[in-house]
Amino acid sequence: MSSAAELQPVGAHPLAAQYRAVRLATEALAAPLSPEDCQVQSMPDASPLKWHLAHTTWFFETFLLQPMLPDYELFDPAFAVLFNSYYVGVGERFTRAQRGMLTRPSLDRVLAYRRHVDEAMDRLTGGTSPDMWHDLVELGINHEQQHQELILMDLQHALSLNPLCPAYRKSSGPSAKAAPAQWAQVEEGLYRIGHNGQGFAFDNEGPRHRVWLDSFAIADRLVTVGDYLEFIADGGYRKPDLWLSDGWAMVEAEGWTAPLYWQEQGGDWCAFSLEGQHPVDPSAPLLHVSYYEADAYARWAGARLPTEAEWEVAASKDLLHDVDDVAWQWTASAYLGYPGFAPAPGAVGEYNGKFMVGQHVLRGGSLGTPAGHSRITYRNFFPPHARWAFSGIRLARGSA
Repeated sequence: MSSAAELQPVGAHPLAAQYRAVRLATEALAAPLSPEDCQVQSMPDASPLKWHLAHTTWFFETFLLQPMLPDYELFDPAFAVLFNSYYVGVGERFTRAQRGMLTRPSLDRVLAYRRHVDEAMDRLTGGTSPDMWHDLVELGINHEQQHQELILMDLQHALSLNPLCPAYRKSSGPSAKAAPAQWAQVEEGLYRIGHNGQGFAFDNEGPRHRVWLDSFAIADRLVTVGDYLEFIADGGYRKPDLWLSDGWAMVEAEGWTAPLYWQEQGGDWCAFSLEGQHPVDPSAPLLHVSYYEADAYARWAGARLPTEAEWEVAASKDLLHDVDDVAWQWTASAYLGYPGFAPAPGAVGEYNGKFMVGQHVLRGGSLGTPAGHSRITYRNFFPPHARWAFSGIRLARGSA
């Protein structure tokens, strides 16, 4: 695929420049790939890279250009259905599990769609008051940054199924030797968590509210591959007493014996990553485990997972290493609305609220999270069986 085309200059508002930078960053992720790479869908939970390129564009077309730019002409009316994800309030949606069947439109046509929308966004942001579009452009930028991480997650899963074990990028080399974990102590007390309203946040990060925490301890570093190898060697995947019932059912049904992308070869473990196939690095932070695996490991280690409130308070006190650039960290907290939470009116309100069931919160950020995108109040969420995310483990102990 050719490199991302330069966009035309946009309005003078700083958010317009940020829009341009984020759009170019998305296309840069796709630049090393072939059209075939961008077409494949490896499982129902993943999407083709081509679809991500189009859907993030559809967001700006649907929520900004159509209602706000009087002379805007749709690039292709069919895209309204093809690239809607889950916004019931704006119409029909193409079946998620069959996005890989969309061989048409071509990748070139999707890139032309992006240029069409970017040029129209230039007119909108350069010729109308920011009061009209600021909040939705900001939401769209952060939405696209979320999809930048999803692109890397979905791409890794797709490439992992290719017997050639292709690498997406060069290896950064082995990790530095991990220091022993230290336990940071947090005293009991009444704390405030949630976003304070200054700057951007997703709606699920608020309202800010008070929580009582008993005293607890939390590990300053993430669980490493070496730590987890001990769990495997001790029969962690063969001991049902360590597992939640649904987790053990997944172990039996899916044949789990190690994290996703791990394979045992001649008695040694190898793993597939965006850098291709390689021996596991015992010093590296652990990645690609489900909530079930994280919970079982914590129980084996004589610890537990932190609640999201504990994690946020510890992070706000600067007690944690590898907060937001290595692995999202599973918490023991179900993904629910905070006290007083209410989704925004209209289709945009479908962004987070309607998923508040059957999922767990992860905190922090990962190697795939765009720089500056995450906050200590950020609430990521996945179902407990999910393993293709850049997810890891941080332990806690203390109060039950």
